[in-house]
Amino acid sequence: MELNNLRPAVGSVTRKTRIGRGPGSGKGGTSTRGHKGAKSRSGYSRKIGFEGGQMPLQRRLPKFGFKNINRVEYKAINIGVLDALAAAKGLEKIGIEELRQAGYINRKQLVKVLGEGSVQRALQVEANAFSKSAEKAITEAGGTISKI
Repeated sequence: MELNNLRPAVGSVTRKTRIGRGPGSGKGGTSTRGHKGAKSRSGYSRKIGFEGGQMPLQRRLPKFGFKNINRVEYKAINIGVLDALAAAKGLEKIGIEELRQAGYINRKQLVKVLGEGSVQRALQVEANAFSKSAEKAITEAGGTISKI
């Protein structure tokens, strides 16, 4: 077998059906689109969610839920993470800027310190919010907290 002998398999290559080319083609007149209706017209495209005239699902189901426009979203950081960061970098004061440089938050995020883990050293912690257990653990270890 050589390259000049290669041929496609029989029946695998067919010519494109030329529709709308008169009655002699067998595909003239309605051009395989049937009679009348939106699908027979040029420029037809079905709307997303269209169910053939039946009331679409997104209109049958009721609206639900609520988005509170006053919600404040915090990035949660545990005191165990703060303790590990202080040990690794030799810090006594941990604030927003230190967390940003360590890659825990980006510049737009607000920080809430949570009480998961433990604190071994006295830290000065600066954040937007604290849980009660985090406040208690930090102050018991001899540290201080300050809310921004």
